[in-house]
Parts: sequence; structure tokens; C-alpha cells
Amino acid sequence: MESDLYQALIEHLDFLRLQFEFRLRGLFLPGRRIQWAYLAAGAVLALLVRRWAAPRIDRRMEALGPASRWRRTALAILRGRTGLAFFVAYAFALAEVLKLLSGSSLGAVVVERVAAIAAAMLLVSIASRLVGNRILRGLVKWALWIYVILYFLRLVNPVRVFLLRLAVDLGDTRLNALAVVQALVVIAVYIAFARLVIGLARARVRGSADISPSMQVLSIKVLQVLLYGAAFLVGLHLTGFDLTGLAVLTGAIGIGVGFGLQKVVSNLVSGIIILLDKSIKPGDVISLGDTFGWVESLTARYVAITTRTGKEYLIPNEDLITGQVVNWSHSDHFVRIEIEFGTAYGDDAERVREVAVAAALSCDRVLADHPPVCHIVAFGEVAIEYVLRFWISDPNRGLTNVRGTVFLALLKAFRAEGITIPLPQREVRILGCGRPGCGWGTGGMVAPGGLEPPTSRL
Repeated sequence: MESDLYQALIEHLDFLRLQFEFRLRGLFLPGRRIQWAYLAAGAVLALLVRRWAAPRIDRRMEALGPASRWRRTALAILRGRTGLAFFVAYAFALAEVLKLLSGSSLGAVVVERVAAIAAAMLLVSIASRLVGNRILRGLVKWALWIYVILYFLRLVNPVRVFLLRLAVDLGDTRLNALAVVQALVVIAVYIAFARLVIGLARARVRGSADISPSMQVLSIKVLQVLLYGAAFLVGLHLTGFDLTGLAVLTGAIGIGVGFGLQKVVSNLVSGIIILLDKSIKPGDVISLGDTFGWVESLTARYVAITTRTGKEYLIPNEDLITGQVVNWSHSDHFVRIEIEFGTAYGDDAERVREVAVAAALSCDRVLADHPPVCHIVAFGEVAIEYVLRFWISDPNRGLTNVRGTVFLALLKAFRAEGITIPLPQREVRILGCGRPGCGWGTGGMVAPGGLEPPTSRL
């Protein structure tokens, strides 16, 4: 059965080869050379149009700016295909004119064939350009070119019959290769459409100030699941697969979740909870254990946190739900910072407080509408201890650096005012051992270098 099918396909291919050679010789008959001259003139005009349009499209793309992504993409696609689009339009218009002048379709047979091939090249080029991934773009381009070649060689129906006969039985369902190919094509088209819709929706949602960042992420994720899930189900339906059989698949997935996917599902559910309760959102400054940074993005499995050192940590969503997280900008971006210092007992405490507050206000990031305060917190061994509290509104720019800036301002102000930051001092006295006959501290015996025995009292 299959050998007969292959033999019939080979015979058809041989017949098409002979027919192609016959038609190719017919395209170059002496009476049709004028049509090739018209097409050559159209090719030259297309090249001139492309050179004329390219700089104007470039200026238009620069005027749009980076915000108009889709318009820039459309102009980029048009820029590289301006000449080919002009040639296609020119060839079809020329074919109509020649048919009117000659009164027969034979007067434009060469122009029509070339116009059809050029139109196919244009459509394949545009369709493949819409695919972002390089590997998928190559697959789409090859698939489209295979179909175009089969179409012009009139092999679509023989290949269709061959794919219908190439089938396997899966229980009550007979799955043929044609259904699989159709399903793959439809799924690819649906996914491309879904990517386009998601891209437009993402730009529209992120541009809305009325929607919180967490709800923006959640709405985009829900839209992705719905559209990609619909593409998958439609593809299964086209293959003739019974969708009621998905109940068995769902049960198997449930068992897999129970045995080995607890963490994955836990992270997924935790991510949805985070997006719904808005406890963490993109742009927040958080600290989790020793990790401090701002939230770059929220995904279904993890939260991306970028630190001041440029490192990007991927924190599982479950850790943010079950662990203690410090969100420095949960309800607002105001953060209070404390630094401690000490001054000598001989300095005026009121003056020290005034100088400390003024030094903090001299720093750019310290807020003046949330005035700093300075308080005495303890009488230390060698100094009066103070705490200086001040507010900032940009924790995403770091906390250690602003502390260092305020400390430097304090040091300069204290030196200018003559305020002393005392250093710890110790007095060490060497006493005798006090035991008879030890020789230290009795009878004038001393340690080498004139020191007394090493008994000390602080």
C-alpha cells in the first residue's frame, strides 16, 4: 500500500518536472521578451524607490522614540521591504494593463507568474519577521517556503493525500499526519496572535496610572495563561483528540504534584497571593535576611531582587510568604535611619544636638519636611552617647551610603565647632604580688626594663 503511494508520488513528480520544463521554455518565447523588459524596468524602479524611502523611514522611526515600540517595529519591517512591495504592486498593475492591451491573458502570462512569486516572497518575509525568536523564525520561514514551492508546483493535493494516509491509531482515535501539521500551524498562528495581544495589553496596562504594579503583573499573567491555554486546546481539538481524556491527564498531574511538585505549586500559589495582597510589588525596597535590594520583577516562581552591588537574586515566592520580609516602601517610600555617636562630657550637650541636626540637614537626601532629631540616650564610660534620627524618601538608592554621608557631615561640623569625639582611655598600674619570698615588689627586685611584677588593676 505504501509502496504504491510512493510510486504514484514519484510518477507525479516526474510529470511535474516535464511540465515545468515545458512551461519554462514557454516563458522565454520571442513574443514574451517584451514582458521581461517591462519587469526589468520595474526592478530598477523598485530599487530607486527603496533608496528614496529608506532615509525618510529612518527619520520617522527616530521621531517616534523608544516608547512607540510597535510602530517602530512596523516601520522597520516596511523599511527592508519597500522595494519588493513596490515591485509587487507594479507587476500586478502591469499585468492588468497588458491584458487590456492584448485582449487576452496570454499577453501578461510572464508578468503574472513573476508577480505571484514576488508576492509570495513578500508575504513569507513579513510573516517570518513577526516571529521574535530566531530559531522559530527560521522554522516558520522554511515551512512557508515549502508550502509556496508545493503551491507553484501544484503538489499541494498529492502531498495532502499522502499525509492523510500516513496515520496511526490511538485507541478510538485515528491520528493522521495532516491533522498534526494543521494543529501545529494553528497553534503557531494562535501563539503569534497571543504574543501580539499580550504585548499590546502590557503596554496599555503599564501606561495606566490607575492600576497598581502588582495588579499589572497579575493581569498580564492571567491573560498569558488564558491565551496560551486556548491555543493549546484548539490545537488538540483540530487533531481530533478527545478533550474529555484530559481528565485522566489532570489526575496524573495531580499525583505528580502530590509527589514531586509541591515546591513548584507552592511558589506558583505564593506568587498569586503576593500579587493579590500587594505586599510586594515591582519597585519596592525589601530586605530578606542578608539580602537587601529593590524588586525588579515578579514571576510565577520567583521575585527578582537587584542589590546595590549589581547582583540579582532570585528569591522563591514561598520564602517571601513564609519568612520575615522587611519592606522599606510597603505603604510609602519614607524611611527613618538612626546613627549613634558620642561626644566628650566637657562639650555643651544642647550645642551638640543643634550641630548634629544642622549637619544632617546639609545632606541632600535627608528630608527637611521630616526634621531630624537628636537625643541623649546614655552616659557612657568616656562620652555622652547620642542618637541622630533622620528621614529619606529614596531607599532604592541605598542606606549605607546616606549613613556615611551624614557621618562625614557630623565629623566636619564637630571639628569646625571644636566638639570632641573622645577615644577610650585606660590607666594601667603594675603592683607587687604581695606574697613573701616572691621577689617582686619586695627587697627592691624589679622586672627587666625597670617594670614591677605583672599584677594589674584597671
